[in-house]
Amino acid sequence: MRIRDLLRRKGTTVATVRPDATVRDLLAALAEHNIGAVVVSPDGATIAGIASERDVVRRLHEHGADLLGRPVSTIMTAQVRTCEPGADVDDLRRTMTEHRIRHLPVVEDGRLAGIVSIGDVVKSAIDELESEREYLVDYIQRAP
Repeated sequence: MRIRDLLRRKGTTVATVRPDATVRDLLAALAEHNIGAVVVSPDGATIAGIASERDVVRRLHEHGADLLGRPVSTIMTAQVRTCEPGADVDDLRRTMTEHRIRHLPVVEDGRLAGIVSIGDVVKSAIDELESEREYLVDYIQRAP
C-alpha cells in the first residue's frame, strides 16, 4: 500500500500555523482540529517545521506559562522528515517507529500534500490483516 492510498481515505487537509503564531494559537489549532501536531508553514504549502503537543509540554516545563505568548518557531522541530505520496506504507511504519515520529508531512513537487499519523499507519496495517483473514476464511470454507 502507498501513502497516496492512505490520503485518499483520510483526505489531504493539513492544519498549519504560521511560524510567528503564538504557542497559544498553536494550542487552539490543536484543540479545534482534535489533532496532536500541526505543520508550521508561512504559506500553507512550504514546511518551516512541525509542532506537537509534546513540544509544548516539554517547553512548558522549562519556561512556564510565559511560553504561551512566544512564537511557535521557538518550540517547533525545524528538521522535519517527510515522505512522498508514492512511498510504501510499510517503509514509513519502520521510519516512524525507529525515529519515534508520530506525524509525517507528505510532500509532492515541493509542496505540502497531506500528513500521515502513526494512527493512520497502524489502521492501514489492521485493515490489511483483516482483509487477509477474510480471504483465508473464505478459502478454507470453500475447500472440499
